[in-house]
Amino acid sequence: MPGTCRPNWVGAVAEARAALLLALWALAPTAWSATHTVLIEGMRFRPAVLTVQRGDRVVWVNRDVVPHTATARGAFDSAAIAPGARWGVTLKRAGSHEIVCTLHPTMKASLVVK
Repeated sequence: MPGTCRPNWVGAVAEARAALLLALWALAPTAWSATHTVLIEGMRFRPAVLTVQRGDRVVWVNRDVVPHTATARGAFDSAAIAPGARWGVTLKRAGSHEIVCTLHPTMKASLVVK
């Protein structure tokens, strides 16, 4: 009948939908994160400059015949990544990082987290 109140379940459904959307929005940095791969080959990091979003994961894959590290002072340190191995980190804070291989200090790269 026109002009009558909605059944109680209609309001409950609308509230539940709003709560779900709010929860998904709060999880956005991690729920829809991406994984980026940095190849280590030819004594270089490729790409040499990488820009990612907060919550993204970066994985370094060592295709060289010697071990390497992916080290950002004060942020993360992979320790030695053996030939054929991989190591990754999920980046939770925005900022810029200079990456270096501590075993081969001429190997450098830049990582920007937005």
